[in-house]
Amino acid sequence: MKQTFISRTLSFYGRLPAVLCLFLFCTHQVQAQEQMPLPLKRFLEKPALKGASVSFMAREVTGGGRILYRFDAERELTPASVLKTVTTASALAILGEDFRFETSILYDGEIRDGVLNGNLYIYGTGDPTLNSAELHAEKDSLPALWAAAVKAAGIRTVAGRVIADESIFDTEGVSMKWMREDLGSYYGQGSYGLNVFDNQYALYLESEAAGTVPVISRCEPAMPLLVFHNYLKAAPVPEDSCYITGFPFSGERYLYGVVPARRSHIKVKGDIPEPALFLAQYFNAFLVRQGIEIKKEPSCYRVLSESGQWTTAGRKKLTATHSPALKEIIRITHFASQNLYADALLKTLGLQYVPESQEVVSSFEKGVRVIRNYWHKKGLNTAALWMYDGSGLASANKVTARFLCDLYAFMAARPEVSETFLRSLPQAGVEGTVRSMLKGSALQGKVRLKSGSMSRVRCYGGYVVRDGKQYAVAILINQFSGKSTLMRADVEELFLSLF
Repeated sequence: MKQTFISRTLSFYGRLPAVLCLFLFCTHQVQAQEQMPLPLKRFLEKPALKGASVSFMAREVTGGGRILYRFDAERELTPASVLKTVTTASALAILGEDFRFETSILYDGEIRDGVLNGNLYIYGTGDPTLNSAELHAEKDSLPALWAAAVKAAGIRTVAGRVIADESIFDTEGVSMKWMREDLGSYYGQGSYGLNVFDNQYALYLESEAAGTVPVISRCEPAMPLLVFHNYLKAAPVPEDSCYITGFPFSGERYLYGVVPARRSHIKVKGDIPEPALFLAQYFNAFLVRQGIEIKKEPSCYRVLSESGQWTTAGRKKLTATHSPALKEIIRITHFASQNLYADALLKTLGLQYVPESQEVVSSFEKGVRVIRNYWHKKGLNTAALWMYDGSGLASANKVTARFLCDLYAFMAARPEVSETFLRSLPQAGVEGTVRSMLKGSALQGKVRLKSGSMSRVRCYGGYVVRDGKQYAVAILINQFSGKSTLMRADVEELFLSLF
Protein backbone atom coordinates (compact mmCIF):
# COMPACT_ATOMS: atom_id res chain seq x y z
CA MET A 1 0.00 0.00 0.00
CA LYS A 2 1.30 3.51 -0.91
CA GLN A 3 2.10 5.84 1.95
CA THR A 4 -0.12 8.86 2.39
CA PHE A 5 1.43 12.33 2.23
CA ILE A 6 1.11 12.69 6.04
CA SER A 7 2.70 9.32 6.81
CA ARG A 8 5.58 10.04 4.40
CA THR A 9 6.10 13.47 5.95
CA LEU A 10 6.07 12.04 9.51
CA SER A 11 8.46 9.32 8.45
CA PHE A 12 10.79 11.93 6.92
CA TYR A 13 10.77 14.18 9.98
CA GLY A 14 11.16 11.14 12.24
CA ARG A 15 14.57 10.42 10.72
CA LEU A 16 15.89 13.96 11.34
CA PRO A 17 17.30 15.54 14.51
CA ALA A 18 14.74 17.45 16.55
CA VAL A 19 16.40 20.85 16.02
CA LEU A 20 16.48 20.38 12.24
CA CYS A 21 12.84 19.30 12.28
CA LEU A 22 11.91 22.46 14.16
CA PHE A 23 13.90 24.60 11.70
CA LEU A 24 12.24 23.05 8.65
CA PHE A 25 8.79 23.35 10.19
CA CYS A 26 9.29 27.03 11.09
CA THR A 27 10.71 27.81 7.65
CA HIS A 28 7.66 26.25 6.03
CA GLN A 29 5.36 28.27 8.26
CA VAL A 30 7.16 31.54 7.44
CA GLN A 31 6.91 30.85 3.71
CA ALA A 32 3.23 29.98 4.03
CA GLN A 33 2.54 33.21 5.92
CA GLU A 34 4.47 35.22 3.31
CA GLN A 35 2.47 33.73 0.49
CA MET A 36 -0.95 33.61 2.13
CA PRO A 37 -1.61 36.48 4.56
CA LEU A 38 -5.05 36.50 6.15
CA PRO A 39 -6.45 39.34 3.98
CA LEU A 40 -5.44 37.46 0.84
CA LYS A 41 -6.95 34.25 2.19
CA ARG A 42 -10.23 36.08 2.86
CA PHE A 43 -10.14 37.60 -0.61
CA LEU A 44 -9.68 34.22 -2.28
CA GLU A 45 -12.60 32.81 -0.30
CA LYS A 46 -15.03 35.33 -1.81
CA PRO A 47 -18.00 33.57 -3.44
CA ALA A 48 -17.38 35.48 -6.68
CA LEU A 49 -13.98 33.79 -6.99
CA LYS A 50 -15.28 30.24 -6.79
CA GLY A 51 -13.97 28.62 -9.96
CA ALA A 52 -11.96 31.73 -10.86
CA SER A 53 -8.21 32.07 -11.44
CA VAL A 54 -6.09 34.63 -9.61
CA SER A 55 -2.44 35.60 -10.05
CA PHE A 56 -1.06 38.10 -7.53
CA MET A 57 2.29 39.50 -6.49
CA ALA A 58 3.69 42.49 -4.65
CA ARG A 59 7.45 43.02 -4.43
CA GLU A 60 9.90 45.72 -3.50
CA VAL A 61 11.42 47.55 -6.44
CA THR A 62 14.67 48.21 -4.55
CA GLY A 63 16.64 46.55 -1.78
CA GLY A 64 16.96 43.18 -3.48
CA GLY A 65 13.38 43.04 -4.76
CA ARG A 66 11.99 41.21 -1.72
CA ILE A 67 8.63 39.59 -2.39
CA LEU A 68 6.06 40.97 -0.01
CA TYR A 69 3.02 38.94 -1.04
CA ARG A 70 2.26 36.40 -3.73
CA PHE A 71 -0.32 33.87 -4.80
CA ASP A 72 -0.08 31.68 -7.89
CA ALA A 73 2.20 34.36 -9.33
CA GLU A 74 3.31 32.12 -12.23
CA ARG A 75 -0.25 31.52 -13.47
CA GLU A 76 -0.73 32.78 -17.05
CA LEU A 77 -3.96 34.80 -17.26
CA THR A 78 -5.65 37.28 -19.58
CA PRO A 79 -4.52 40.78 -18.50
CA ALA A 80 -6.95 42.88 -20.60
CA SER A 81 -5.71 46.50 -20.76
CA VAL A 82 -2.99 45.93 -18.17
CA LEU A 83 -1.06 44.52 -21.15
CA LYS A 84 -0.73 48.13 -22.30
CA THR A 85 1.92 48.60 -19.59
CA VAL A 86 4.08 45.96 -21.29
CA THR A 87 3.74 47.81 -24.61
CA THR A 88 4.38 51.26 -23.16
CA ALA A 89 7.29 50.18 -20.96
CA SER A 90 8.89 48.52 -23.97
CA ALA A 91 8.39 51.61 -26.14
CA LEU A 92 9.79 53.89 -23.44
CA ALA A 93 12.83 51.68 -22.86
CA ILE A 94 13.57 51.10 -26.55
CA LEU A 95 12.52 54.35 -28.27
CA GLY A 96 13.09 56.84 -25.45
CA GLU A 97 10.69 59.37 -23.96
CA ASP A 98 11.39 62.03 -26.61
CA PHE A 99 10.49 59.88 -29.63
CA ARG A 100 7.95 61.51 -31.98
CA PHE A 101 6.01 60.26 -35.00
CA GLU A 102 6.37 62.21 -38.25
CA THR A 103 3.75 62.68 -40.97
CA SER A 104 4.91 64.23 -44.24
CA ILE A 105 3.23 65.97 -47.17
CA LEU A 106 5.10 65.08 -50.36
CA TYR A 107 4.65 65.40 -54.10
CA ASP A 108 5.97 63.76 -57.24
CA GLY A 109 6.22 65.21 -60.74
CA GLU A 110 6.85 68.91 -61.40
CA ILE A 111 5.24 72.20 -60.41
CA ARG A 112 4.90 74.57 -63.37
CA ASP A 113 2.76 77.71 -63.63
CA GLY A 114 0.76 76.76 -60.53
CA VAL A 115 0.03 73.23 -61.76
CA LEU A 116 1.41 70.13 -60.06
CA ASN A 117 1.82 67.60 -62.83
CA GLY A 118 1.85 64.76 -60.35
CA ASN A 119 0.30 63.69 -57.06
CA LEU A 120 0.20 64.93 -53.48
CA TYR A 121 1.04 62.33 -50.83
CA ILE A 122 0.30 62.05 -47.13
CA TYR A 123 3.04 59.74 -45.87
CA GLY A 124 2.36 58.23 -42.46
CA THR A 125 4.60 56.50 -39.94
CA GLY A 126 1.80 55.18 -37.74
CA ASP A 127 1.11 58.31 -35.68
CA PRO A 128 -2.08 57.59 -33.66
CA THR A 129 -2.46 61.22 -32.55
CA LEU A 130 -3.45 62.92 -35.85
CA ASN A 131 -6.46 65.11 -34.96
CA SER A 132 -6.95 62.96 -31.87
CA ALA A 133 -9.70 64.00 -29.49
CA GLU A 134 -7.29 63.22 -26.65
CA LEU A 135 -5.23 66.27 -27.65
CA HIS A 136 -8.25 68.63 -27.85
CA ALA A 137 -7.01 70.06 -31.16
CA GLU A 138 -9.20 71.98 -33.58
CA LYS A 139 -10.73 69.59 -36.13
CA ASP A 140 -9.07 71.17 -39.17
CA SER A 141 -5.89 72.50 -37.57
CA LEU A 142 -3.70 69.81 -39.12
CA PRO A 143 -5.18 69.92 -42.66
CA ALA A 144 -4.80 73.71 -42.48
CA LEU A 145 -1.06 73.38 -41.84
CA TRP A 146 -0.69 70.93 -44.71
CA ALA A 147 -2.76 73.10 -47.06
CA ALA A 148 -0.66 76.15 -46.20
CA ALA A 149 2.46 74.25 -47.34
CA VAL A 150 0.74 73.28 -50.60
CA LYS A 151 -0.17 76.92 -51.27
CA ALA A 152 3.30 78.11 -50.31
CA ALA A 153 4.72 75.85 -53.02
CA GLY A 154 2.59 77.74 -55.54
CA ILE A 155 0.28 74.82 -56.26
CA ARG A 156 -3.18 75.91 -57.44
CA THR A 157 -4.07 72.79 -59.43
CA VAL A 158 -3.15 69.14 -58.92
CA ALA A 159 -3.25 67.19 -62.18
CA GLY A 160 -3.05 63.92 -60.27
CA ARG A 161 -4.67 63.02 -56.96
CA VAL A 162 -4.26 63.13 -53.19
CA ILE A 163 -2.81 59.80 -52.08
CA ALA A 164 -2.52 58.51 -48.53
CA ASP A 165 0.58 56.34 -48.16
CA GLU A 166 0.03 54.00 -45.20
CA SER A 167 2.46 51.38 -46.50
CA ILE A 168 4.78 51.47 -43.47
CA PHE A 169 2.53 48.82 -41.84
CA ASP A 170 0.62 45.95 -43.42
CA THR A 171 -3.15 45.91 -43.91
CA GLU A 172 -3.79 43.82 -40.79
CA GLY A 173 -5.27 46.70 -38.87
CA VAL A 174 -7.00 44.53 -36.28
CA SER A 175 -5.54 41.50 -34.56
CA MET A 176 -6.71 38.12 -35.81
CA LYS A 177 -7.33 37.21 -32.16
CA TRP A 178 -9.93 39.90 -31.55
CA MET A 179 -13.50 38.79 -31.01
CA ARG A 180 -16.22 39.34 -33.59
CA GLU A 181 -18.15 41.67 -31.27
CA ASP A 182 -15.17 44.05 -31.11
CA LEU A 183 -14.91 44.59 -34.88
CA GLY A 184 -16.55 47.83 -35.91
CA SER A 185 -16.72 49.17 -32.36
CA TYR A 186 -15.13 52.48 -31.35
CA TYR A 187 -12.64 50.69 -29.08
CA GLY A 188 -11.87 47.99 -31.67
CA GLN A 189 -10.61 50.42 -34.29
CA GLY A 190 -7.71 49.20 -36.39
CA SER A 191 -4.22 50.73 -36.32
CA TYR A 192 -2.60 51.62 -39.63
CA GLY A 193 0.26 53.57 -41.15
CA LEU A 194 -2.12 56.55 -41.22
CA ASN A 195 -4.69 57.17 -38.50
CA VAL A 196 -6.97 60.16 -37.94
CA PHE A 197 -9.67 61.25 -35.47
CA ASP A 198 -8.70 58.25 -33.28
CA ASN A 199 -10.08 56.20 -36.21
CA GLN A 200 -13.55 56.88 -34.82
CA TYR A 201 -16.77 58.56 -35.91
CA ALA A 202 -19.82 59.51 -33.84
CA LEU A 203 -23.41 58.75 -34.86
CA TYR A 204 -26.16 60.94 -33.46
CA LEU A 205 -29.61 59.35 -33.13
CA GLU A 206 -33.15 60.51 -32.33
CA SER A 207 -35.69 58.11 -30.88
CA GLU A 208 -39.48 58.13 -30.53
CA ALA A 209 -41.79 55.71 -28.71
CA ALA A 210 -40.65 52.34 -27.41
CA GLY A 211 -40.56 49.72 -30.14
CA THR A 212 -39.77 52.15 -32.95
CA VAL A 213 -36.52 52.37 -34.90
CA PRO A 214 -34.41 55.42 -33.95
CA VAL A 215 -33.37 57.76 -36.78
CA ILE A 216 -29.75 58.58 -37.62
CA SER A 217 -29.60 62.38 -37.67
CA ARG A 218 -25.94 62.92 -38.54
CA CYS A 219 -22.42 61.46 -38.48
CA GLU A 220 -19.29 63.32 -37.33
CA PRO A 221 -17.01 63.41 -39.17
CA ALA A 222 -19.22 62.80 -42.20
CA MET A 223 -18.79 59.31 -43.67
CA PRO A 224 -20.54 59.62 -47.08
CA LEU A 225 -19.32 56.24 -48.35
CA LEU A 226 -20.43 54.30 -45.27
CA VAL A 227 -23.82 52.55 -45.32
CA PHE A 228 -25.54 51.91 -41.97
CA HIS A 229 -27.97 49.02 -41.55
CA ASN A 230 -30.07 50.10 -38.60
CA TYR A 231 -31.58 47.30 -36.47
CA LEU A 232 -31.82 49.37 -33.29
CA LYS A 233 -34.98 49.62 -31.20
CA ALA A 234 -36.12 52.28 -28.78
CA ALA A 235 -36.98 50.92 -25.33
CA PRO A 236 -37.92 52.25 -21.85
CA VAL A 237 -34.31 52.04 -20.61
CA PRO A 238 -32.16 54.72 -18.93
CA GLU A 239 -29.12 54.30 -21.24
CA ASP A 240 -28.23 52.71 -24.55
CA SER A 241 -26.73 49.28 -25.14
CA CYS A 242 -25.90 49.82 -28.78
CA TYR A 243 -23.39 47.85 -30.83
CA ILE A 244 -21.88 48.84 -34.18
CA THR A 245 -20.28 45.95 -36.02
CA GLY A 246 -18.44 45.55 -39.31
CA PHE A 247 -15.13 44.57 -40.87
CA PRO A 248 -12.07 46.62 -41.86
CA PHE A 249 -12.24 48.14 -45.37
CA SER A 250 -15.97 47.33 -45.57
CA GLY A 251 -18.36 50.14 -46.48
CA GLU A 252 -21.18 48.65 -44.39
CA ARG A 253 -21.89 48.86 -40.67
CA TYR A 254 -24.65 47.18 -38.67
CA LEU A 255 -26.35 48.69 -35.61
CA TYR A 256 -27.85 46.37 -32.99
CA GLY A 257 -29.27 46.79 -29.51
CA VAL A 258 -31.56 49.25 -27.77
CA VAL A 259 -31.54 52.97 -27.03
CA PRO A 260 -33.66 55.03 -24.63
CA ALA A 261 -37.08 55.98 -26.02
CA ARG A 262 -38.02 59.60 -26.77
CA ARG A 263 -34.54 61.06 -26.79
CA SER A 264 -33.46 63.81 -29.19
CA HIS A 265 -29.71 63.38 -28.66
CA ILE A 266 -28.18 59.90 -28.48
CA LYS A 267 -24.49 59.53 -29.33
CA VAL A 268 -22.85 56.22 -30.24
CA LYS A 269 -19.40 55.65 -31.74
CA GLY A 270 -17.85 53.27 -34.25
CA ASP A 271 -14.61 52.73 -36.15
CA ILE A 272 -13.52 54.31 -39.42
CA PRO A 273 -13.14 51.23 -41.64
CA GLU A 274 -10.22 52.56 -43.73
CA PRO A 275 -8.57 55.58 -42.07
CA ALA A 276 -5.93 56.14 -44.79
CA LEU A 277 -8.49 56.39 -47.59
CA PHE A 278 -10.75 58.53 -45.41
CA LEU A 279 -7.86 60.91 -44.64
CA ALA A 280 -7.06 61.26 -48.35
CA GLN A 281 -10.71 62.10 -49.03
CA TYR A 282 -10.85 64.50 -46.09
CA PHE A 283 -7.70 66.39 -47.09
CA ASN A 284 -8.81 66.44 -50.72
CA ALA A 285 -12.11 68.09 -49.74
CA PHE A 286 -10.27 70.58 -47.51
CA LEU A 287 -7.95 71.60 -50.35
CA VAL A 288 -10.91 72.08 -52.70
CA ARG A 289 -12.56 74.36 -50.14
CA GLN A 290 -9.30 76.32 -50.10
CA GLY A 291 -9.61 76.90 -53.83
CA ILE A 292 -7.17 74.23 -55.03
CA GLU A 293 -8.39 72.18 -57.97
CA ILE A 294 -7.67 68.45 -57.95
CA LYS A 295 -8.29 66.53 -61.16
CA LYS A 296 -8.45 62.90 -59.94
CA GLU A 297 -10.22 61.11 -57.11
CA PRO A 298 -8.30 60.63 -53.83
CA SER A 299 -6.93 57.20 -53.03
CA CYS A 300 -4.51 55.29 -50.81
CA TYR A 301 -1.70 52.76 -51.01
CA ARG A 302 -3.89 49.70 -50.43
CA VAL A 303 -6.37 50.56 -53.17
CA LEU A 304 -3.74 51.57 -55.74
CA SER A 305 -1.41 48.64 -55.05
CA GLU A 306 -4.21 46.10 -55.34
CA SER A 307 -5.22 47.57 -58.70
CA GLY A 308 -1.64 47.64 -59.98
CA GLN A 309 -1.45 51.46 -60.08
CA TRP A 310 1.03 52.04 -57.27
CA THR A 311 4.26 53.78 -58.25
CA THR A 312 7.36 54.72 -56.28
CA ALA A 313 8.43 57.74 -58.32
CA GLY A 314 10.75 60.20 -56.62
CA ARG A 315 9.03 62.47 -54.12
CA LYS A 316 9.89 65.83 -52.64
CA LYS A 317 8.83 67.02 -49.18
CA LEU A 318 6.61 70.06 -48.73
CA THR A 319 6.24 69.89 -44.96
CA ALA A 320 6.13 67.55 -41.98
CA THR A 321 4.22 67.55 -38.72
CA HIS A 322 5.08 65.69 -35.55
CA SER A 323 3.25 64.00 -32.73
CA PRO A 324 3.66 64.87 -29.06
CA ALA A 325 6.63 63.22 -27.36
CA LEU A 326 6.34 59.55 -26.47
CA LYS A 327 6.09 60.34 -22.75
CA GLU A 328 2.83 62.20 -23.43
CA ILE A 329 1.53 59.47 -25.75
CA ILE A 330 2.17 56.88 -23.03
CA ARG A 331 0.43 59.02 -20.41
CA ILE A 332 -2.68 59.27 -22.61
CA THR A 333 -2.50 55.53 -23.37
CA HIS A 334 -2.69 54.75 -19.65
CA PHE A 335 -5.09 57.47 -18.54
CA ALA A 336 -7.65 56.93 -21.32
CA SER A 337 -6.83 53.25 -21.94
CA GLN A 338 -6.37 54.15 -25.61
CA ASN A 339 -6.28 50.95 -27.66
CA LEU A 340 -5.22 52.69 -30.88
CA TYR A 341 -2.23 54.36 -29.23
CA ALA A 342 -1.03 51.08 -27.74
CA ASP A 343 -1.37 49.08 -30.96
CA ALA A 344 0.41 51.82 -32.94
CA LEU A 345 3.31 51.69 -30.47
CA LEU A 346 3.54 47.91 -30.80
CA LYS A 347 3.72 48.11 -34.60
CA THR A 348 6.25 50.94 -34.40
CA LEU A 349 8.51 48.75 -32.28
CA GLY A 350 8.06 46.08 -34.94
CA LEU A 351 9.82 48.28 -37.49
CA GLN A 352 13.05 47.28 -35.73
CA TYR A 353 12.47 43.59 -36.41
CA VAL A 354 14.65 42.02 -39.10
CA PRO A 355 12.80 39.06 -40.66
CA GLU A 356 14.62 35.91 -41.56
CA SER A 357 14.97 35.02 -45.22
CA GLN A 358 11.56 34.48 -46.90
CA GLU A 359 9.80 35.03 -43.55
CA VAL A 360 6.38 36.68 -43.68
CA VAL A 361 5.48 38.29 -40.36
CA SER A 362 2.62 40.70 -39.66
CA SER A 363 3.19 44.15 -38.17
CA PHE A 364 1.59 42.97 -34.93
CA GLU A 365 3.86 39.91 -34.74
CA LYS A 366 6.99 41.92 -35.52
CA GLY A 367 6.26 44.18 -32.56
CA VAL A 368 5.65 41.21 -30.29
CA ARG A 369 8.97 39.64 -31.29
CA VAL A 370 10.87 42.86 -30.61
CA ILE A 371 9.27 43.12 -27.16
CA ARG A 372 9.91 39.49 -26.26
CA ASN A 373 13.52 39.67 -27.45
CA TYR A 374 14.15 42.85 -25.48
CA TRP A 375 12.83 41.57 -22.18
CA HIS A 376 14.47 38.16 -22.64
CA LYS A 377 17.83 39.92 -22.93
CA LYS A 378 17.02 41.84 -19.75
CA GLY A 379 16.56 38.58 -17.86
CA LEU A 380 12.76 38.44 -17.64
CA ASN A 381 10.94 35.16 -18.18
CA THR A 382 9.28 35.86 -21.53
CA ALA A 383 7.87 32.33 -21.62
CA ALA A 384 5.20 33.86 -19.37
CA LEU A 385 4.29 36.53 -21.96
CA TRP A 386 1.86 35.81 -24.81
CA MET A 387 0.96 38.89 -26.87
CA TYR A 388 -1.28 39.21 -29.92
CA ASP A 389 -1.74 42.98 -29.82
CA GLY A 390 -0.44 45.97 -27.89
CA SER A 391 -3.75 47.04 -26.35
CA GLY A 392 -4.83 43.90 -24.51
CA LEU A 393 -8.10 43.54 -26.44
CA ALA A 394 -7.37 39.94 -27.47
CA SER A 395 -8.55 37.50 -24.82
CA ALA A 396 -5.78 35.14 -26.02
CA ASN A 397 -3.17 37.46 -24.48
CA LYS A 398 -1.61 35.89 -21.38
CA VAL A 399 0.86 37.06 -18.77
CA THR A 400 1.72 36.34 -15.14
CA ALA A 401 1.70 38.64 -12.13
CA ARG A 402 5.37 37.81 -11.64
CA PHE A 403 6.34 38.95 -15.14
CA LEU A 404 4.48 42.24 -14.66
CA CYS A 405 6.09 42.90 -11.29
CA ASP A 406 9.54 42.07 -12.66
CA LEU A 407 8.95 44.49 -15.54
CA TYR A 408 7.71 47.24 -13.20
CA ALA A 409 10.73 46.71 -10.93
CA PHE A 410 13.05 46.95 -13.94
CA MET A 411 11.46 50.23 -15.06
CA ALA A 412 11.65 51.67 -11.55
CA ALA A 413 15.37 50.88 -11.38
CA ARG A 414 16.20 52.80 -14.58
CA PRO A 415 16.65 56.49 -13.64
CA GLU A 416 16.27 57.70 -17.24
CA VAL A 417 12.72 56.34 -17.52
CA SER A 418 11.52 55.52 -14.00
CA GLU A 419 9.87 58.85 -13.20
CA THR A 420 8.26 59.13 -16.64
CA PHE A 421 6.80 55.63 -16.45
CA LEU A 422 5.59 56.07 -12.87
CA ARG A 423 3.83 59.37 -13.62
CA SER A 424 2.25 57.97 -16.75
CA LEU A 425 0.13 55.70 -14.54
CA PRO A 426 -3.02 57.28 -13.05
CA GLN A 427 -3.28 57.83 -9.29
CA ALA A 428 -6.00 55.66 -7.79
CA GLY A 429 -8.87 57.73 -6.44
CA VAL A 430 -7.73 60.79 -8.37
CA GLU A 431 -7.54 60.40 -12.15
CA GLY A 432 -7.81 58.26 -15.26
CA THR A 433 -9.62 54.94 -15.36
CA VAL A 434 -8.92 54.37 -11.63
CA ARG A 435 -10.27 57.72 -10.41
CA SER A 436 -13.06 55.96 -8.50
CA MET A 437 -10.86 53.25 -7.00
CA LEU A 438 -9.70 53.69 -3.38
CA LYS A 439 -11.28 57.16 -3.40
CA GLY A 440 -11.39 58.69 0.05
CA SER A 441 -9.24 55.90 1.52
CA ALA A 442 -5.80 56.02 3.13
CA LEU A 443 -4.32 54.84 -0.18
CA GLN A 444 -5.84 57.56 -2.35
CA GLY A 445 -3.05 59.12 -4.40
CA LYS A 446 -0.48 56.62 -3.06
CA VAL A 447 -1.21 53.93 -5.65
CA ARG A 448 -0.57 54.30 -9.38
CA LEU A 449 -2.30 51.64 -11.45
CA LYS A 450 -3.34 50.64 -14.94
CA SER A 451 -6.66 48.85 -14.86
CA GLY A 452 -7.90 46.24 -17.29
CA SER A 453 -11.31 44.69 -17.70
CA MET A 454 -13.40 42.67 -20.11
CA SER A 455 -16.09 40.06 -19.65
CA ARG A 456 -15.32 38.25 -16.35
CA VAL A 457 -11.80 39.74 -16.27
CA ARG A 458 -10.57 42.37 -13.81
CA CYS A 459 -6.86 43.24 -13.51
CA TYR A 460 -4.56 45.90 -12.08
CA GLY A 461 -0.84 46.56 -12.39
CA GLY A 462 1.44 49.32 -11.15
CA TYR A 463 3.00 50.65 -7.96
CA VAL A 464 2.16 51.19 -4.29
CA VAL A 465 4.08 53.59 -2.03
CA ARG A 466 4.03 52.69 1.67
CA ASP A 467 6.25 53.89 4.53
CA GLY A 468 8.66 55.51 2.11
CA LYS A 469 9.08 52.32 0.07
CA GLN A 470 7.89 51.57 -3.44
CA TYR A 471 6.34 48.24 -4.39
CA ALA A 472 5.47 46.75 -7.76
CA VAL A 473 2.07 45.10 -7.66
CA ALA A 474 -0.03 43.08 -10.10
CA ILE A 475 -3.28 41.22 -9.67
CA LEU A 476 -4.98 39.31 -12.50
CA ILE A 477 -8.47 37.88 -11.98
CA ASN A 478 -10.14 35.73 -14.63
CA GLN A 479 -13.53 34.02 -14.76
CA PHE A 480 -15.02 35.59 -11.63
CA SER A 481 -18.79 35.75 -11.21
CA GLY A 482 -20.97 38.70 -10.33
CA LYS A 483 -20.65 42.38 -11.16
CA SER A 484 -17.32 43.88 -12.13
CA THR A 485 -17.87 46.83 -9.78
CA LEU A 486 -18.22 44.44 -6.83
CA MET A 487 -14.97 42.72 -7.79
CA ARG A 488 -13.27 46.09 -7.88
CA ALA A 489 -14.54 46.73 -4.36
CA ASP A 490 -13.09 43.39 -3.25
CA VAL A 491 -9.71 44.33 -4.73
CA GLU A 492 -9.87 47.69 -2.95
CA GLU A 493 -10.51 45.88 0.33
CA LEU A 494 -7.52 43.60 -0.34
CA PHE A 495 -5.19 46.50 -1.10
CA LEU A 496 -6.27 48.41 1.99
CA SER A 497 -5.77 45.32 4.17
CA LEU A 498 -2.33 44.50 2.76
CA PHE A 499 -0.93 47.99 2.40
